[in-house]
Amino acid sequence: MRHRLVAGIGCRKGCPAEDILTAIRYASAETDRRVDSLAAPKFKAGESGILAAAELLSLPLVLLDALALSAVQDWCVTQSLQTLRAVGFASVAEACALGAAGSGARLLLPRITFGAATCALAESVVT
Repeated sequence: MRHRLVAGIGCRKGCPAEDILTAIRYASAETDRRVDSLAAPKFKAGESGILAAAELLSLPLVLLDALALSAVQDWCVTQSLQTLRAVGFASVAEACALGAAGSGARLLLPRITFGAATCALAESVVT
């Protein structure tokens, strides 16, 4: 049995890849775990910082649609009224991590912020 770790990413428009990379590295160090994939909302698919971070880390990037983000909002521990007003979801990074990790996933690290980026970690068990 192996655990898979997903880093959920949220960011402001134009967020530099370095902010995202720093947030992921910090989250990984906090949990002493290596990230297996990145996840971001589909509405951020064109953000060059997210795309560059995935490429620089050589990690797959999963893009989640609104339905997937909505399905896990109740399991997100960090809720932001500002984010809710801006994008329609109270949690983005945590929702991305949980949604991409799949059924039975658990939040390993709630949202952290670095610069214009947020990152949360969720894990799932791979058999």
